[in-house]
Amino acid sequence: MNFFLETIQVILLSIWYNVEAFLHLFVPMKKKNIAGEVVLITGAGSGIGRLMAQEFAALGTVLVLWDINQEGMKETARLAKQSGASRVHYYLCDCSDKNEVYRVADQVKREVGDVDILVNNAGIVTGKKFMDAPDSLMEKTLEVNSMAHFWTYKAFLPAMIANNHGHLVSIASTAGLIAVNGLADYCASKFAAVGFAESVGLELLATGKDGVKTTIVCPYFINTGMFDGCQTKWPTLLPILNPDYVAKKIIHAVLTDQVFLLLPKSMYLIAALKNILPMKQGILLGQYLGAFSLMDTFRGHSKKQE
Repeated sequence: MNFFLETIQVILLSIWYNVEAFLHLFVPMKKKNIAGEVVLITGAGSGIGRLMAQEFAALGTVLVLWDINQEGMKETARLAKQSGASRVHYYLCDCSDKNEVYRVADQVKREVGDVDILVNNAGIVTGKKFMDAPDSLMEKTLEVNSMAHFWTYKAFLPAMIANNHGHLVSIASTAGLIAVNGLADYCASKFAAVGFAESVGLELLATGKDGVKTTIVCPYFINTGMFDGCQTKWPTLLPILNPDYVAKKIIHAVLTDQVFLLLPKSMYLIAALKNILPMKQGILLGQYLGAFSLMDTFRGHSKKQE
């Protein structure tokens, strides 16, 4: 196709996609049926992982829970069964350990079957400035928050590709789109998680595997305890998010094959402004929104899988 024809095609398709997006403001997207599908959630022993498990359970899925906290998983499993899960399986797994991920993944495939929906949710935060953070904690942050996604994809994506069916869900963060003072290692890990998920999503589209969907979730800080002490400068514009609200929005995004979910909605505008404003103005905006002082009162958990 020559340059002129391809340019016309891009313009026409762009117009149509914008019209389509506008129409969906008034006409809800159709939700897919995932009853009976196998959903694996990492970091399922507490927080958003537990809440997502309950939401998926109510849709009649088969749940596979991973965490380093066995007692936490037992409680999640109990709640998921009450919520309607057809079956619940749980496994101790340190997602930062590649060999353990592969070993437990093989066990899941033998005992449960292929995973249809993979939710990479496990995460940790050090809450220390870069020069104050021990090397071991920074390495652990990257291993859990981003490298673990490599290993879970390698373990479960081949079956999805073979069937041209599945869904990859990455629970990242707005700190994977916009940097925050005092979160250098966390931001690095979440930027990596966003870029990795987006790139693999493009690989799937380029190879014609459009039945394997991707959802990248970038929430502002959530009131789960992970970021205890952090105070938002403008709570109306950027509120600390309610965990139940976030879990429900994630499930809705999965059911409607939404590629990017940013929470709260103001983050769509803020992320766009960051990419188009001059650098000095962007820094000024970040300072205005509290990116320089958000972590000043942090007292959360140094190691907490969400």
